[in-house]
Amino acid sequence: MRTSKWVVAAYSIIVLLGILVALPNLFTKEQLASLPGWLPKKQVTLGLDLRGGSYLMMEVDEASLKKDRLRSMLDDVRSKLRAERIQPQSVRIAGDAVVVNIPDAAQRAQAQTALNTLVTPVGDTGFGTTTNNIDVTTNGNQISLTLTEAGERYRLDNAVQQSLEIIRRRVDQVGVAEPSIQRAGSDRIVVQLPGLKDPTQLRQLLGSTAKMTFHMLADVNPNDPPPAGVTILPDAKDPNIKYPVEDQVALDGSRLVDARAGFDPNTNQPLVSFKFDSVGARQFADITSRNVGKPFAIVLDGKVLSAPVIREPITGGSGQISGNFTVEETSTLSALLRAGALPAPLTVVEERTVGPDLGADSIKMGLYTGIAGFILVALFIVVLYGFWGMVANVALLLHTVLTFAALSLLGATLTLPGIAGIILGIGIAVDANVLINERIKEETRKGLSAMAALDKGFKSAYATIVDANVTTLIATGLLFLFGTGPVRGFAITMMLGIAISMFSDVSLVRMMMASIVRRRKLKKLEIKPLFNFSPGETNFKFMRARFLGIGVSILLSLASIVLFIKPGLNYGIDFLGGIQIEIKSPQPADLSQLRSTLGALDIGEVALQNIGGPSDVLIRVQRQNGGEDAQTAAVAKVRDSVEKLIPGVKIERSEVVGPKVSGELARSGILAVSLAAVAMLFYIWWRFEWYFALGAIATLILDTTKMIGFFALTGLDFNLTAIAALLTIIGYSVNDKVVVYDRMRENMRLYKSKPLREIIDMSINQVLARCIYTSATTFLAMLPMAIWGGSAVHNFAVPMIFGIVIATSSSIYIAAPILLFLGDWWKRHHKEKESGSAVVQS
Repeated sequence: MRTSKWVVAAYSIIVLLGILVALPNLFTKEQLASLPGWLPKKQVTLGLDLRGGSYLMMEVDEASLKKDRLRSMLDDVRSKLRAERIQPQSVRIAGDAVVVNIPDAAQRAQAQTALNTLVTPVGDTGFGTTTNNIDVTTNGNQISLTLTEAGERYRLDNAVQQSLEIIRRRVDQVGVAEPSIQRAGSDRIVVQLPGLKDPTQLRQLLGSTAKMTFHMLADVNPNDPPPAGVTILPDAKDPNIKYPVEDQVALDGSRLVDARAGFDPNTNQPLVSFKFDSVGARQFADITSRNVGKPFAIVLDGKVLSAPVIREPITGGSGQISGNFTVEETSTLSALLRAGALPAPLTVVEERTVGPDLGADSIKMGLYTGIAGFILVALFIVVLYGFWGMVANVALLLHTVLTFAALSLLGATLTLPGIAGIILGIGIAVDANVLINERIKEETRKGLSAMAALDKGFKSAYATIVDANVTTLIATGLLFLFGTGPVRGFAITMMLGIAISMFSDVSLVRMMMASIVRRRKLKKLEIKPLFNFSPGETNFKFMRARFLGIGVSILLSLASIVLFIKPGLNYGIDFLGGIQIEIKSPQPADLSQLRSTLGALDIGEVALQNIGGPSDVLIRVQRQNGGEDAQTAAVAKVRDSVEKLIPGVKIERSEVVGPKVSGELARSGILAVSLAAVAMLFYIWWRFEWYFALGAIATLILDTTKMIGFFALTGLDFNLTAIAALLTIIGYSVNDKVVVYDRMRENMRLYKSKPLREIIDMSINQVLARCIYTSATTFLAMLPMAIWGGSAVHNFAVPMIFGIVIATSSSIYIAAPILLFLGDWWKRHHKEKESGSAVVQS
């Protein structure tokens, strides 16, 4: 138990550095600027749910990208054949290929040689060969140029990279502070914008391709079927107005070098002035010179912005776009044109917005509930262990400080579920101290001296602590892999909390306790509670109630399955898709009037409910049939209607989840829960015996079904936060089983001749206090958040409270009896096998 001076010095440096790194989080940015320069200045970044802002996930339209590529390839093929003076019978797009039909064999061979020059290498296969963007093959009279998978991946990757840069430029035009723009997966981009209350303008800015082209108008009736080479396009402001636009691009918008919003000096109407580069200016002058008196269409993303008649040649390389625009529209349009066109359309597949007032309230609630949870746990530990509980609380305080230091160093984003993770981590971290103190008390009762009891207690508890933490890490690790946004924030804080607890609540506590024992020269280490409400050593016959325990559990699980079928879970928009908007009215909201107004919008089923108070209303709108674009349009309708109906209303929070994302989230949630169960099965199998693992999984299934039943019974939203609660309870439940199993395994080795039933009863009695105390500490840590945490964490904290009770009781009354049945069966089977072998040998 002696600790080297170097180790003490190293621990001290780690703690001091941790305090220094965490310290900036106590100051505002203005206060930090006045502190000495040598102090760290990095703070934990607050998530959008804590400081307010908008989150948008956008997806590159891969189908549109492929369509544009095929059209471009068709033009390239025609140009190449014209240059070689080859006359094909036909050139057309067929599926993912451009097909050229040339009956003449000599010309066909010449064409294939020419078309092979369009092929370019796009990547290495890893086996010393390269892959091409196009495959050129001949079949009879036809030459096919097919897009390869590698070519498509390469083009998609380039499109995402180009889109990232253009989005950055567009966001800079709006002037949002501290934007976060990141790639997510192969075809998605996540944009987080702190402080942005209404993302409507930004959604238009980012979702618009801004592909601008200039075309001549054809001299045909727009209401008649258009001839070849002409397309009927709608007006950008009034879809009822149509224009016959020639397909041939007279001038591409990529030649624009500047665009500015302004006003017409004659009419004072908003307009956009634009300017071309030198090449574009020459082309613009040439077009306007040759087409005086003819109408000229300015087209943006397939809609006609303006179609003025060319009165005279424009040679200055600049022009204007006017129409019935508002000031905001000209500002958005000029920003789009300055930033450049996206290579493919971007669709908003997920959108979440939190108002700054709600964010500030969330910080207060998170802070208050966190402090309250910490105080409750600290007081409980002192009541349990007196002076030695104070030592544990010092370690617990350092654990919290070091967690914030780690979050600061990693540059992690702290969300409200992340705060829940820190609070839950406090409750779980105490588990190690409870295990250690209870083991030391046992060794002291056996008559060991102070230092020997301390040494034996830590050694005995260490393996159990590691096993229990690994099972929790499995659940949180899978949550991090398959979760998204704030849920991943919860997983990060939980994983950090567990890792740090091995240092603060095990290593530091061990060093502090050993130092105190030496300094005080204690001969006996007595850990006494302030109030003795423990019955001491117990000898309950738990296995007598094994049939009752399993029977009640099965009945509850069957009832939960019935509740799952009907009325079923109240699935949140994370899994169903749709729209959820939280509003705060200046006076008590009239739900019937609001329901009538929103029902007239023709956006499907609308559900309203009061949350928190009569002025707070949650509006839910079903998933729209028109896909992601229809969802976006429905949000705008709801916001406009609510703001007109209730003057002064605050949009506290809005969430939009498209059908594609909701399906992915549902699959990820189910996969995470399933993989967590399987991973824990293998871990327990590896650490214990097969029947221990089967017992734990059987109990876990019963615990999980009860949790599902609880969600169905209470009507709580079953969303990503609920999945986080479910996975945490799975980890916590297995954690509890591991502690009980660890003592059973230890006793099975010590008392080999004892019946398994007696060993199980004895083991449960030995860890009974630990099970109750640990559950109580985690329960107390989560209780303030369950009561005052607010709607954002309600779906996590309330099920956690229920789950803690279920997990603790199932360790005693379900996992242990199942283990007894399986263990007895295995022993009988083993004896029968041995007796059978003995008969054969004789």
